[in-house]
Amino acid sequence: MSERALLAIDIQHDFLPDGALPAPGGDEVVPVTNRLVDSFELVVASQDWHPPNHGSFASNHAGHDIGEVIEFNGLDQILWPDHCVQGGEGAEFADGLDTDAFDHIVQKGTNPEIDSYSAFYDNDHRRATGLDDYLTDQGVEEVFLVGLATDYCVKFTALDACKLGYETWVVVDGCRGVENAMGDIDGAFADMQEAGAKLMDSGALEAHLFD
Repeated sequence: MSERALLAIDIQHDFLPDGALPAPGGDEVVPVTNRLVDSFELVVASQDWHPPNHGSFASNHAGHDIGEVIEFNGLDQILWPDHCVQGGEGAEFADGLDTDAFDHIVQKGTNPEIDSYSAFYDNDHRRATGLDDYLTDQGVEEVFLVGLATDYCVKFTALDACKLGYETWVVVDGCRGVENAMGDIDGAFADMQEAGAKLMDSGALEAHLFD
């Protein structure tokens, strides 16, 4: 049983600088994550795992382009390039990431009818991924987030973690964002703090863990 868990969010090929949906500097989260895993008894990774017909892909909406926002099944949906397709290279974890340290992997975005930024739920909270149940079973009360991307999947995972009652920390230098619009990353950090998450860099975190 562990009271603390490191959540490694979507550190996958397609979110790296040469991927289909790059977060600039995304590869820089790999060494930060690898340095932190040894400080945690429990490490959980999330993995975007989309079917080819996923509704978030612009390619599945004739006449619409990447970056457009449409209404899809009752929700506003940003249209993305095809990314993290099940079984494809882009869905694999980043090269050099210490995946041997992962105790559990949560795959999300598997339903083609709805997107799923958070590692806990889809975007309308219609269906849970099972992450909350897993963490509860492991006795986790405190979660620490690293990964990609700050302004989407990290942000919404942190917001849900706060709502679910976890003490939530975001490792700032262990995250990188997409920044579709100027200020998105700073805004994401502000939103996470407003929800109750605490921000810390990895050096301070390591000192905190061993207080």
